[in-house]
Amino acid sequence: MFRKIDITELRFNPFTKIGKEWTLITGGNMEKFNTMTASWGQLGVIWNKNVFTCYIRPNRYTYEFIEQGESFAVSFLGEEYRNALAFCGSHSGKDCDKMAETGLVPVEMDGCVGFEQADMILVCRKLYSYDLQEKGFLTNDGIQEQFFSSDPYHRAYISEITGVYVKD
Repeated sequence: MFRKIDITELRFNPFTKIGKEWTLITGGNMEKFNTMTASWGQLGVIWNKNVFTCYIRPNRYTYEFIEQGESFAVSFLGEEYRNALAFCGSHSGKDCDKMAETGLVPVEMDGCVGFEQADMILVCRKLYSYDLQEKGFLTNDGIQEQFFSSDPYHRAYISEITGVYVKD
């Protein structure tokens, strides 16, 4: 079903893949996990490593899974799963069974949890984290008011991409 490829084989627009199509970030393992939808993130290179950086608020249920684990998975799904992505981004795994509600099927990838419906799964090993802070903003163009007026600031996780899996 999935095959591992070299990261240099990837061919996609990250602005579309992350910002428009969204992704599922999943922490934990097959015994216990939670997933959340994300439309923020970066792909790049730092410290001579290929990385994915994600941002998770400490009040999200997925936060505790990401904090506790060494690695997590990032699953990219097609447009036909937009409703599942919307559900996973607007409901807490503390309050419902996201798999039962969406029909998503978890699959194990290098000790992490991805989804059978995904077109691509990145397995990421955490390297560094830091908390976004109000004092770090260098402009006054409304970002703080728009994104942080009622929710806490995110924790960023710079993570090495240790596995790339695509559908056959």
